[in-house]
Amino acid sequence: MAQQEGAKNAGLTEEQGQALLWLARETIGRQLGMEAQEPVGEIAARLLDAELQCKRGTFVTLKEHGELRGCIGSLAAMESIVEGVKRNALHAAFDDSRFRPVEKNELAAIEVEISILTEPKPLAYAKAEELLTLLQVGCDGVILRKGGRGATFLPQVWEQLPDPEDFLRHLCSKAGLP
Repeated sequence: MAQQEGAKNAGLTEEQGQALLWLARETIGRQLGMEAQEPVGEIAARLLDAELQCKRGTFVTLKEHGELRGCIGSLAAMESIVEGVKRNALHAAFDDSRFRPVEKNELAAIEVEISILTEPKPLAYAKAEELLTLLQVGCDGVILRKGGRGATFLPQVWEQLPDPEDFLRHLCSKAGLP
């Protein structure tokens, strides 16, 4: 399978990230009626790690041929990382209203990305120019809220929008703000 999959895991090990990727793909496959695989060896051990039982916000992003195919997650830490990845993998594959549900014949071509969120921290700033200097390009995700509107960009959005002004302009547009 020629895929680049990744887990942006805020302090988790590569092995834990690989276990979460396996879990997301396996969860989607089971929902599609594919033969269930039991986790073995290192994967089984990592899924039991205490770090993966912590409550954190999680997102699962699906891409097909480099294009977004689904992305669902939760900003709030409401459940364990393992449970959040399973739930959000299913929602990204089957419930993202922007896309039709994933079908069995396309699963092999789908790239999975998992984002494990740290606790959001508000940034205090007086002017937009000041905010631009506070953002850590390539590292920070941004949650924008104003007047009942809002939007979120995960850290990997910096790959498509590396300029901070463009990043914020697109985020404002996504939120329906000027």
